[in-house]
Amino acid sequence: MNLINVNQSKCIKCGLCTNVCPSSVLSMDKSGPIVINDNNCIACGQCVAVCPNEALDNIKSPVSKQTAIETFPVINSKTAEYFLRSRRSIRGYKNTSVPKEKLLELVNIAHYAPTASNSQCISYIIVENKNILEKASKIIVEWMEEQLKTPSPHWSFSRHVRNYTVDGIDSILRNAPHLIIATAPKNFKNGRENTISELTYAELYATTMGLGSCWAGLFEFCAFSSYPPLISLFNIPEDKVITGAIMVGYPKYKYKRLVKRNSLDVEFID
Repeated sequence: MNLINVNQSKCIKCGLCTNVCPSSVLSMDKSGPIVINDNNCIACGQCVAVCPNEALDNIKSPVSKQTAIETFPVINSKTAEYFLRSRRSIRGYKNTSVPKEKLLELVNIAHYAPTASNSQCISYIIVENKNILEKASKIIVEWMEEQLKTPSPHWSFSRHVRNYTVDGIDSILRNAPHLIIATAPKNFKNGRENTISELTYAELYATTMGLGSCWAGLFEFCAFSSYPPLISLFNIPEDKVITGAIMVGYPKYKYKRLVKRNSLDVEFID
């Protein structure tokens, strides 16, 4: 089966499909687009998406599975600015579970994020069991206590250990009702980069669902060290590694203002 099929009655030979292809799969001749490097196709679907007349179809990214965009840009810049600036890292959650279908919707949006050469390869574990999360916090505290005996532990470990062991405060997973863990194949070199891209999408989309999120940094520290008790708690397969995690739940508090950042530091090179 051919990689692409062109409806000659619709093709106007504009060349847009060849211009946007990131891996030089297509070329133009007098009959229209032709495949010159089919092995280079990364299934990004740009050739199909840019065609003004739906004249081109790609078996790796069929036009039947693409969604038409009625207007572009989808939102105006002011709305986008308020939306992006209104996202907060949420560290206080209601004691309420998020429905499974909402959690699935969240990771579904995440997996549409751009990834290196459209490599994707990120899988997700959604933790709903609060007891498992409490065990995870305890394991991470034990790991941090071990790290504090080394010559150069992370500067914040002692504070979090004290919070947990002395004050009874979980500043590791923040009593979040859910944890979304990203994993990738062990031999996949872009796992962390792709995870950052995808979980950033999840964090932004979460606000539209009335949810809050926060990167689980201490969890990541422990997971990235391949600490056996934590890896076994979540039954991570031997051929995969944890590449990131975010806490998710309904925010306990509502923020009333947009927070200012440091002054922008930028320069142009003409």
